[in-house]
Amino acid sequence: MTLFDGITARRITTSRLTAGVLERDGDDRGVGDDRTIVFVHGSVASAEFWQKTMLALPKDLRLIAVDLRGFGRSDALPVDATRGVADFADDLHAVLAALEISSAHLVGWALGGGVVMQYALQHPVRSLTLESPVSPYGFGGTRRDGSLLTADAALAGAGAVDADFLARLRDEDESTDAETSPRSVFRTAYIAPGYISRNEDVWVDAMLTTVVGDDNYPGTSVPSENWPGFAPGATGVLNAIAPTNFDVSGLTQLAEKPPILWVHGDRDVIISDSSLFETNHRGATGAIANWPGADLAPAQPMVTQTRDVLDAYAAGGGHVVELALPGVGHAPHLEEPEDFRAALLRRIDYVPPMGPPTEVIVLKSAD
Repeated sequence: MTLFDGITARRITTSRLTAGVLERDGDDRGVGDDRTIVFVHGSVASAEFWQKTMLALPKDLRLIAVDLRGFGRSDALPVDATRGVADFADDLHAVLAALEISSAHLVGWALGGGVVMQYALQHPVRSLTLESPVSPYGFGGTRRDGSLLTADAALAGAGAVDADFLARLRDEDESTDAETSPRSVFRTAYIAPGYISRNEDVWVDAMLTTVVGDDNYPGTSVPSENWPGFAPGATGVLNAIAPTNFDVSGLTQLAEKPPILWVHGDRDVIISDSSLFETNHRGATGAIANWPGADLAPAQPMVTQTRDVLDAYAAGGGHVVELALPGVGHAPHLEEPEDFRAALLRRIDYVPPMGPPTEVIVLKSAD
């Protein structure tokens, strides 16, 4: 793993695990929680992905990026998927407690978005920034309202992952020999076409820290009588966001609603209403045989689900800013870093009232 100048890594032992943490050199650890931002990465990633964002933010902030269990420098402890992402959220709380942080601004990317939403259901937070977040109803197997397509959430969870990608991830394959290599997946799924990163080697190395196995990524799968023949198991990362285990739509019922920033790109092929990684959409395109049709197996409208929940959150008294970025993929903080940072800073400095309950900002048009 590679650290940029100005970033320091350390491991913090807590009551739950020893976790990897990145911090920016020179940050004042005595600043208040209102000037502290904690970053949580996505699946098949690590805290390293946040380094450029951390280095470019104002010096009066304290910035921390945490590795989830089984990623980066954190312990490879098993993930109990029957708790949803609560293992991750509890780990995060233990890390922040060890750092004597009681209520920070939380930023979560993809899986990390689900983790910080779960965290907010359990603990006070200053604000939430959700970057390309997993739907509040999980990944795969639900209708627009979050209801299950099948009782066992067939087609969701660990069974949906390409076996060759898993093998290459386990073998730490850095090549571009196949579409399923981690580097190829970064180029085609993490970012939009046309974006080129000078730090691609760093991001790929961060992906390769993922612990592959039944207890971690992606987890176990069980047979199902429903198409396509598998359902989520009880352990592992992807089963933790399966809809039988994960539902954070209860955010709308919080008595104290932290302000929320939702950042996403319209070329995200992972979190999308037509996700290339969602089994029903893949069935509809012919990539998986014997798809039973849109009546029984519609694609999950992930972005629409997030918007519905955040609209309800705003209607219940919360404040939501949606930053929609045309031409941007799954990683806005890499692809449009200035826009991402500007929106984040505006969010953490929010003082009510500020504009309507829901603001939608589109900063530029697609090419």
